[in-house]
Amino acid sequence: MSQAYIAGVGMIPFLKPGKSETYEKMAEAAVRAALADAGIDYSQIEEAAVGYTMGDSCNGQEALYRLGLTGIPIVNVENACASGSSAVYLMRRAVESGDADIAIAVGFEQMPQGSPMNSFADRPMFSKIKEATRAIQGWEEDTAIPLQVFGGAYNELKRQYGYQDETFAMLSVKSRAHAQHNPYALFRETTTVEAVLNSKPIWGPLTLFQCSPSTCGAAAAIIVSERVKRRLGLDRAVRIAGQALATDVDESFSSMSMCDVVGAKVSARAAAKAFDLASVGPEDVDVVELHDCFTPNEIVCYEALGFTKPGESEKFIVEKQNTYGGRVVVNPSGGLLSKGHPIGATGIAQMCELVWQLRGEAGKRQVEGARVAMQHNVGLGGASVVTILRK
Repeated sequence: MSQAYIAGVGMIPFLKPGKSETYEKMAEAAVRAALADAGIDYSQIEEAAVGYTMGDSCNGQEALYRLGLTGIPIVNVENACASGSSAVYLMRRAVESGDADIAIAVGFEQMPQGSPMNSFADRPMFSKIKEATRAIQGWEEDTAIPLQVFGGAYNELKRQYGYQDETFAMLSVKSRAHAQHNPYALFRETTTVEAVLNSKPIWGPLTLFQCSPSTCGAAAAIIVSERVKRRLGLDRAVRIAGQALATDVDESFSSMSMCDVVGAKVSARAAAKAFDLASVGPEDVDVVELHDCFTPNEIVCYEALGFTKPGESEKFIVEKQNTYGGRVVVNPSGGLLSKGHPIGATGIAQMCELVWQLRGEAGKRQVEGARVAMQHNVGLGGASVVTILRK
């Protein structure tokens, strides 16, 4: 099997709903940026996968046809918030298997304002999540699913480990501090713990500044084989050293844990496999882009991905081991909390940041000496993708 590399990445600034171009124009801009970054023409692309969640059939074709009608296989991917990284997963496998030497993964989202609700009220959705949540804390039919399940994880972490509200708020403060140097981020103003806690109440302990905003955007990644990397002299390419996609197991819903309901178990399984494939561990990671859709999920991720032991995240946060000068730099882009969360684009946008970091091209966000990077994406329903990238 061939080794797979990310040879080029591109994304556009994330914007609030109603402020962006339509999805196909956003996608085209991101793809053109990735092609230019790799020095590859669209006519050389042999296969494509396109991730999005809020669209119609073949929106991937609608977007990519703007770059040329080349007849290549185009697969549309919907895997909740892990849609974009699932597209990378598919194209990485296509390259490793030899089916393609040059492939592209694209993610985009043209989102409505507010928290996304179920598009089809006449059919089942998130049945396992609803059943488990109802048993653990009760279910609110008129409340958006993400708010009550991640809010429930917040309550559980406070109850189980005594984590303070100020600790959760510190994650938003860190996020904004990192994002101030990211021209692609939606929110680039710094904030304080007090401002986070005093922002608008959303659900339970969650306040507005602890929730990722609905955002529109697009990102793309060019994936090539080692043969093409050598032939074209793509010396800036970054190796995909290990990658895994995992879905739920019985314990995700039977453990009576809201942290498991929102993806702790599935993320831990994906991380373990990715680490094994890359022959590294969490102690080797220099920089990570993880799925901080809400502040409690960042803590869930710390413990699921192995950066802290269960119950030790508060110390990790208070001692600033999650930022520059600490143990590992978490979300130098600003993460979902500040960069924004255009669902289909999120996973690939995370990879864009990490590719720039490993190349030493991240400007004021640069993590000095970064050689091993980790990308983590989780979608309710559920799926988690974890990718280990190496310089």
